Amino acid sequence: MKKVFLSFCLLFSTVLMASAQLLPTFQLGIKGGLNFSSLKTDGEWLNSSAKAGYQAGIWARLGGAGLHFQPELYITGKNAKAKLTHENNAQVDLNFTSLDLPLLLGTRIGLGPIAARVQVGPVVSFVIDKDNSIFDRIGDATKPGGYRNQAIALTGGVGVDIMKFRADLRYEHGLSSLSKDGTESQKINLWTIGVGYRLW
Repeated sequence: MKKVFLSFCLLFSTVLMASAQLLPTFQLGIKGGLNFSSLKTDGEWLNSSAKAGYQAGIWARLGGAGLHFQPELYITGKNAKAKLTHENNAQVDLNFTSLDLPLLLGTRIGLGPIAARVQVGPVVSFVIDKDNSIFDRIGDATKPGGYRNQAIALTGGVGVDIMKFRADLRYEHGLSSLSKDGTESQKINLWTIGVGYRLW
C-alpha cells in the first residue's frame, strides 16, 4: 500500500510540473554580463579584433505551451580594437554605447526549477553616444557620409534556469550596416555571456 501511495504521489507531481509548463506564466528580472564584439567590413582597410564590453538591464518572459516570448532592454558598451591598413596599421580603439532591445522566442527544456533554454530573435540597437570613437575615428578615416542611429541584428543562444538565477550564452550577428552611404558594409558581431535574476 505504501508503494502504491508513493507511486501515486510521484505520478501526481510529474503531471503537475508538466501542466505548469503548459500554463501561461510571467516573469520579470534583471541581468548583467560581458560581451566580446568586433567590427566586420567588406573591404581590407580595417582589421578588427574582439575586445570586452558590458551589458546591464531588465528582461521579461511570457510563456505557455512549452514556448515563451522574452523581450529585454539593456545598455550595452561595445568595444573592439582595429588596425587601419591604409594608415600604416594605425591602431584605434572602437567604443560606443547602445540601448539594445532583443525580442526573443524560445523553449524551455526540463521540469521544475532547473531547465535549459534555447532562444532566437531580432535585436534592435539604438546608439546613444554617437560622438564616441567608432564614429569619429573611423568616420574621419573613411569619410563614409555618416553613421546610422540604429542597427538590426539577429541573436541566438542557449541558457539555463536554476531556481531564480539565469545564465545565457549568445551570439549576435549584425544584419544592417552602420554606414549610411552603403558603399561598404560595416557591421557589429558579438558574443555575450549574461547572468540574470528573477525578481517576480
